[in-house]
Amino acid sequence: MVGVLVDFAHALRAARLPVGTGEVQTYCAAMTALDPSDLLDLYWAGRATLVAQHDQIATYNRVFRDFFLNETDPRPEVLMLRARPGAESQAVLEIPAAEPGGERPDEQAVLGLMASGAETLRHKSFAACTPEELAALRRIMTRIRLTPPRRRTRRTVPGPAGRAPDLRRTIRASLRIGGEPAELFWRQRKLRLRPLILVLDISGSMADYSRNLLQFAHTAKRAAARVEVFCFGTRLTRITRELATRSPDQALAEAAKTVCDWEGGTRIGASLDTLVRGWGRRGLCRGGVVVICSDGLDRGDPAVLASAMERLSRLCHRLVWLNPHKGSSTDFRPSTLGMMIAAEHIDLVLSGHDLSSLEQLAALLPALN
Repeated sequence: MVGVLVDFAHALRAARLPVGTGEVQTYCAAMTALDPSDLLDLYWAGRATLVAQHDQIATYNRVFRDFFLNETDPRPEVLMLRARPGAESQAVLEIPAAEPGGERPDEQAVLGLMASGAETLRHKSFAACTPEELAALRRIMTRIRLTPPRRRTRRTVPGPAGRAPDLRRTIRASLRIGGEPAELFWRQRKLRLRPLILVLDISGSMADYSRNLLQFAHTAKRAAARVEVFCFGTRLTRITRELATRSPDQALAEAAKTVCDWEGGTRIGASLDTLVRGWGRRGLCRGGVVVICSDGLDRGDPAVLASAMERLSRLCHRLVWLNPHKGSSTDFRPSTLGMMIAAEHIDLVLSGHDLSSLEQLAALLPALN
């Protein structure tokens, strides 16, 4: 979209509007927080950053309709948004008029995304994607908004409502008006983010999914502060520091250098036992949400896995398991020995085999209070 926004600025300059390089950079920066496919976001972001005087609005409106809508009439029935599609969105956007017509004044502008390639990729398994499609999915994955759940602490903070009165603020406010209490202030419980611990299986059986799960872990680490990332094959490795790099490719390269058992065997029980003994007892998993991404194929001792899962379930607040073999099935039953042993300790089972399932996990996390 950056090239489209720059071309729009050139069109404004051709219409004798004083649009400089600084204004164009501000316009692009404003659109990073908005939806580039939303007609209203494009219009108001440009009007706020590219228009300096009131008498320039009419020219701006005319150029905007001609450039983005390819129409001089401000109220056609169906408008086409001209945009250069990227690799992750080979689609045609059909947008109704932003302003209602005379015959249907209560009609609202609705954005319709038709035949979207990005929507198709969201429901396509990672194992069935081509390298180009996987690259497009990773670019889309960087825009996932992930918010860990919150918990109420014992500490209180001033708030509009609560169970305990804030006597200090109430008395101070009353002293300003002669000692008569005019308003009662309250204190409410403080909210704090729960720790999010991602444990990723990078063994040979997870080779089709491990890189995309690491990309999701990098996005989660960049979105929230209290996120810890571990990966395991035959042993457990902490890669939280490696994923702190802003560039996804550099972060994955640093993680690949740290991990020495990439695409090897699987010892889930021993790895989770190391997690509980090495980090869980220190308080890392206490009260947090642990997400284990694995297909359940384990070559270790089943008794070790059962013991580790039991202790981990007691330490953490919620235990979520992502199994790519689940797919889109609603009546999934575990068929591997590892999943059968861990099933009684798991609170939620998701698939994690495509982008849509990872977005579902991101949407469910705030509700795991």
